[in-house]
Amino acid sequence: MVKRINRIDGCFKELKKKKQKALVIFITAGYPSLKVTEKLVLEFEKAGVDIIELGVPFSDPMADGPVIQFSSFEALKNNTRLTDIINLVGRLRRKVNIPLLLMTYYNPVFSFGEDRFIKEAIVKGVDGVIIPDLPPDEGKDFVHKAQRAGLYSICFIAPTTSLKRMKIILKLAKGFIYYVSLTGVTGARKSLSYDLKENVTKIKKYTQVPVCVGFGVSCREQVKQVSKFSDGVIVGSAIINKIKENIKNPYLIKEAVNFVRGLKKA
Repeated sequence: MVKRINRIDGCFKELKKKKQKALVIFITAGYPSLKVTEKLVLEFEKAGVDIIELGVPFSDPMADGPVIQFSSFEALKNNTRLTDIINLVGRLRRKVNIPLLLMTYYNPVFSFGEDRFIKEAIVKGVDGVIIPDLPPDEGKDFVHKAQRAGLYSICFIAPTTSLKRMKIILKLAKGFIYYVSLTGVTGARKSLSYDLKENVTKIKKYTQVPVCVGFGVSCREQVKQVSKFSDGVIVGSAIINKIKENIKNPYLIKEAVNFVRGLKKA
């Protein structure tokens, strides 16, 4: 397997030159359909999105709140499978240059086969994988195999992570750190944690790896606030909500793109 330069590194390098922060968008692949997912990715790149996470639908998404759970179940009803999503990335790679990540739980990867997953993801152009239920220290073998091949395994740090554990995680971290802004599951929030800036600043003292904040960020004001002290902002549930609100609207894609464009301006 030929090792390649990861697009995530290139993305943050370019953003740093421009003194900009990354807008990372999450959507559930297959909701409302893979065809719509493909169109959204193409249009999101045009709207200035820097990185896109494609959620792999799973029957027991324990880190996700009701909005993403709903989209995951709907995608499963459409028989959206991991192999379909990897192939989707392959099609998108002919037109899309920004980093594309898969956010999944470990069960689909295990069922698919770790080695096969890594190989096919790399071949199709996946840049990273986010697995909430695979702690990096417990999944060291997978993390090392993936990262040796050029597929970054993105690590989480939470408000409850001790300094000792944080240092262990940072030794394995590549691409960016996914900082979970609150305790709990994904979902739009009206306000952010009072100690968010303090916690992100603390992480950045111990690593040169970019830190992006997710879980709860849902509007332009919050994006603007968080981008002042982080390297990027991750928005997911608010996007899924926008899709859900316009599910019968023929201008669904336009509405979602306009919302994302507003986040990027922030």
